[in-house]
Amino acid sequence: MTLGASIRFTLLGYPVGLGEPWALVLLAVAGAILALGLFHALRRRARVRALVSERLTDVLAPGLSVTRPVTQVTLYALGTALFAVALAQPQCGSSTELVKRRGVDVVVALDASKSMLARDVQPSRLERAKLELSTLLDELKGDRVGIVVFAGDAFIQCPLTSDYAAAKMFLRAVDPQQMQEGGTNIGAALDVSRRVLEEANRGAKDRVVVLLSDGEDLSGEVDDAVAELKKAEIKVYTVGIGSESGEPIPVFDKHGQMTDYLKDASGTTVLSKLDRTGLSALAEATGGEFFFAPKAVAVPEVAARIDKLKKSEFESRLTVRYDERFQSFAVPGLALLLAGMLLRPSSPRRRTA
Repeated sequence: MTLGASIRFTLLGYPVGLGEPWALVLLAVAGAILALGLFHALRRRARVRALVSERLTDVLAPGLSVTRPVTQVTLYALGTALFAVALAQPQCGSSTELVKRRGVDVVVALDASKSMLARDVQPSRLERAKLELSTLLDELKGDRVGIVVFAGDAFIQCPLTSDYAAAKMFLRAVDPQQMQEGGTNIGAALDVSRRVLEEANRGAKDRVVVLLSDGEDLSGEVDDAVAELKKAEIKVYTVGIGSESGEPIPVFDKHGQMTDYLKDASGTTVLSKLDRTGLSALAEATGGEFFFAPKAVAVPEVAARIDKLKKSEFESRLTVRYDERFQSFAVPGLALLLAGMLLRPSSPRRRTA
């Protein structure tokens, strides 16, 4: 059984389950508390009797009690045991309900060209873009997401899915060193993203492309792609990655070690700059927005805009919901622990005349 895996069984004809059965290991802690408490209480009594005769115990050791500490440790152990069962999320009884998944179709176009290796944002533009995309996946609420990766050409890295964990797995595999064609072709990325949205099964009414890039377009195909996006009524939200001051592009060997900076035909070091103007114009042309946060993550604002769009129903399915019963164990467990705290381990000393 793996950590956190729930278990289901039938008890007296009722469906019963434990949402977090691993918490039952705390029953061993309750047993240890009881055993240690009994051991210390009996040992304490034995030590006193070894020094003082039994008939003088009440005179020389007034208030000494075995029953009180045993009762106290029993209360602690039972309270801990009940809390262990409560943490295991006991479930008894169930109901069936119709769950509808609603959201927006979103395709993220991720720039994986060589210029994204520049380090004007740490640790690099590409790693910052990956962080932005990962944060976006955490912020979305039921929307379907696809990933298109591009450099000189564009391809689908992850089809539309509501499984964000799978999307993050595909994201980790993105590597500029493995891109087959150099350069930056934003037009191709937008075109592939549009086709993913238009060919989607039960597509959403509102559709969005989120472009994560430094904006350097070396192909000149953007205008045609923007025209097609406008015709399809697909908004583009652009997120600028990099700085406007410019940064050299590092060159790495096959072992991942930086050997030099990229140079042009004349031997001059190439500086890559964020094209803020181009990204802003692209977004505005499709009814979208440009986002830029050089010292923070920008996509929470993107997610907020997406959340305001018209949601569509992707699927409906019947699910079984189990009734949680942890309160039935947590409340008495707390009461037993409080009772143990209030109980004094020794009886009050009797006043002598």
